Amino acid sequence: MIKIGQFSKLTQTTIKTLRYYEQEGLLIPFYIDEYNGYRYYETSQLTEFSKIISLRQLGLSIDDIKNILLGADVFEYLERRENEIKNNINEEESQLTRIKLLKNKENKKMDYEVVIKDIPEYIVFYKEGVIDKYEDVGTFVLEAGEQVRISNPNLKCINPDYCFMEYLDKEYRESKIKARYSQAVETIGIETNDIKFKKLNKVTVASIYHKGAYSNFRDSYGFIMKWIEDHGYVMSDFSRESYIDGIWNKEDVNDWLTEIQVPITKK
Repeated sequence: MIKIGQFSKLTQTTIKTLRYYEQEGLLIPFYIDEYNGYRYYETSQLTEFSKIISLRQLGLSIDDIKNILLGADVFEYLERRENEIKNNINEEESQLTRIKLLKNKENKKMDYEVVIKDIPEYIVFYKEGVIDKYEDVGTFVLEAGEQVRISNPNLKCINPDYCFMEYLDKEYRESKIKARYSQAVETIGIETNDIKFKKLNKVTVASIYHKGAYSNFRDSYGFIMKWIEDHGYVMSDFSRESYIDGIWNKEDVNDWLTEIQVPITKK
């Protein structure tokens, strides 16, 4: 089972929102400790939560989602929502597009393939800080690279390249997010107030590739966490998001590619 804080982080949702969904009867914790009130969730509920979030992102109300979860025809609700969007298309064009994709059955479930692999020892420079929102990750990474270039002009990255982001809060935060960016390099360099160096130990990870927008990470995390539990592993450290292709080299968001690496050990 997963504590509510970890569940919050994996679903990228605040604890406040999870408690609201519990209150509304959409997602009830699998177990609540009667002595301290701590809430626990099963990994299978990650998939349930992704469905709720997907419907919410389409603009459906809590009551609508309740009806759908109880067996109502989802396409009837999509039809009604589509008509609402057409009346205000300039403001709600993004939601209309997603509904059309669903109606045309073009939004197919991604086929994931989980791979267990060892990440070798690396020397990395890293920068920790607080970003206002997830959209600022690119700026944070570029600033780290520029700071290293100034303090260590001759420092070389390893080939092939390896870099990743980790989010260090104990629960999901929508703003003021504590983050750490790491980049593997050939040697230890000169440290500054912001840039530090360390040696990463070898680690075993469960890895999947996520194709497409970052907003759909919930589905990937839900899948890989369920796979980890089903195969007798536990998460042993912060997950890593290694960005391979993105806005810097791909114009189409559908071509973005991210490797999600979850450090694991046997139960």
